Amino acid sequence: MIRKYVGAVTALLALIAGLWLMIAPFALGGQPENADWTNTTLSEFWTGLGVAVVGLAGAIAFVLSMYEDLVKRGAVAVRRRKAAEPEPEPVPAAPQASSAELASLLAPLVEALRQDLNKPDLTKPGEHVIKPGEHRQNGRGTLVGMEETR
Repeated sequence: MIRKYVGAVTALLALIAGLWLMIAPFALGGQPENADWTNTTLSEFWTGLGVAVVGLAGAIAFVLSMYEDLVKRGAVAVRRRKAAEPEPEPVPAAPQASSAELASLLAPLVEALRQDLNKPDLTKPGEHVIKPGEHRQNGRGTLVGMEETR
């Protein structure tokens, strides 16, 4: 396992070295600003790109190898993808109800909502109505339903 770590670190160092070769002519002032790339800059850039690509490929290969080894040892649990469930058969569309039929079905619901909204509210704002079975603690005792216990 230690060989894989050494290989991964070496590949990452190669990636960093390749990136440095690509930016060195610009960072160190070897390439004049607003000028065509010199032969030295071209050589360092393309060499750095090749080294970076090889380092990236090596790092990916070593990391995948370490992951596979950890799976074999049982240190990492592999999540299995669920099998695609078959799509349910489409439900045939219900026949369209006429607007008069729909209105007759909804009329009792609308009437019940209207009555509920017009019912006077017997509680004061911020006051909680205690329903039977609810318990509330006050300074003198516990209220159970509408009875006070001490």
